[in-house]
Amino acid sequence: MSVSSGVAEPERKWFSLPEVVLIIITVFWGATFLIVQNALTVTGPFFLVGLRFAAAALLLALVSWRSMAAGVTRLEWRAGCLIGIVLMLGYSLQTVGLQTIPSSQSAFITALYVPCVPLLQLLVLRVMPRRMAWLGIVLAFLGLMLLAGPEGLSIRFEVGELWTVASAVAIAGEIILISFFAGRTSARRVTVIQLGVASVLSFAAMIPAGEAIPPFSWLLVATVVGLGVASAAIQFAMNWAQRTVSPTRATLIYAGEPVWGGIFGRLAGERLGPLALLGGALIVAGVLVSEWRRKQR
Repeated sequence: MSVSSGVAEPERKWFSLPEVVLIIITVFWGATFLIVQNALTVTGPFFLVGLRFAAAALLLALVSWRSMAAGVTRLEWRAGCLIGIVLMLGYSLQTVGLQTIPSSQSAFITALYVPCVPLLQLLVLRVMPRRMAWLGIVLAFLGLMLLAGPEGLSIRFEVGELWTVASAVAIAGEIILISFFAGRTSARRVTVIQLGVASVLSFAAMIPAGEAIPPFSWLLVATVVGLGVASAAIQFAMNWAQRTVSPTRATLIYAGEPVWGGIFGRLAGERLGPLALLGGALIVAGVLVSEWRRKQR
């Protein structure tokens, strides 16, 4: 998920309608970790991601056909292709990791994309992170240490955890690219292109990975349709809601994504140890702290 709106945040006690919408889609987003993990029992990761993005791209293209017919600019093609590459990497690596780690653990590790953003900005854009961002990075790293390994307090990352950390870095890169192209392109056209590019690249990755097309499964069909509709709806909801929701407040809402992922995982029978749960809490705290800004008078 990305936060790209620059709208000032008004003082209020209750949630506005756009914020309620963001909370709802955060719940659905947290549930997708468990859904994807269940689908991996009948298909490989790259085929699943390819179908997921193909369904979302097709649905968005049908809804946005007028915008697409108006013409796609060269900059929009460039933005869509670049974002599509990191989008494919983020979700494919996350899905590969879900083959060997619990969905709740994957949800917490994926949340590292928020504190990863200032690090990538430092390395790529030479933008020095704020002090609170550094604190958030430290908290998130300590949380990752506790969450890694079966007993916590381990620096021996398993393969699934390494893939998921890599996916968080890719998602952070996606956020930076979205922010870079924001305001100069059509969000609808770029979204359709990036989903299409991510789908094609995911299918192409099946060849070097040696992944075969799985036999027909109704579980796979239901999963792809559900994830495709959810992905399209979430993208539209984010674009609509973040016109009036400030970046900081939106990030606070999105911090609930790994929490919901952990809740759904526990309902499905997953059990994380006390240290692992503490690590997940530290990661969420790192997400919140990294986006905290002192309120101006």
